[in-house]
Amino acid sequence: SPMATSVIEREPADIDSAEAPQAIPAMRIPPDVRLRVDHEGFARLCSLNGDLRLELQADGTLVVMSPASSNTGRQNADLTAQLTIWNKAAKLGVAFDSSAGFTLPDGSVLGPDASWIRRDRWDSLGPDDRDGFARIVPDFVAELRPPSDSLQKFREKMRGYLSQGVRLGWLIDPRSKIVEVYRPGRDVETLTAPKQVSGGDVLPGFTLDLADILD
Repeated sequence: SPMATSVIEREPADIDSAEAPQAIPAMRIPPDVRLRVDHEGFARLCSLNGDLRLELQADGTLVVMSPASSNTGRQNADLTAQLTIWNKAAKLGVAFDSSAGFTLPDGSVLGPDASWIRRDRWDSLGPDDRDGFARIVPDFVAELRPPSDSLQKFREKMRGYLSQGVRLGWLIDPRSKIVEVYRPGRDVETLTAPKQVSGGDVLPGFTLDLADILD
């Protein structure tokens, strides 16, 4: 997961073609100020800031994240690669990396570090919806906690995913070597220094090897 930051680029105003382009200053947001945008504004911000990961909370609060640390990116690549390899063999659904965002029923737009959607559900979406922040709840999500963010923050995020209809969630904390497994209607299962974690009936036949991710 990338680290939260408080810097966002303003959209450049239209300028006369004869004018030399000017550098666009960054707007720095104090920690106690919550910047809110609607879905249209969020889409415009995302198109202008392709180098950042942005999320939108249910109340319209914008969350701006900087690129992940090198080590977190390595762990995330391992996670996504294993999910993708299993999915190509199983042919049961569609796998997504951390760049994919989804519009959830509460109006939030979130991008899990890894996610998966059953094939028939994904195929039910129209082309326009697939090319935007698809209005669909992933069946499975995984989040990697970076050292800079609190565990409580990610636990709240995982509970939020479940409330929106996610069927299986993994919160992976490499620093403490803990994996928390979230399922609807069940207590959170905490695994300490596991060698692997099973996808159960949501990801049948998938077992994530954690050797390098928790290293």
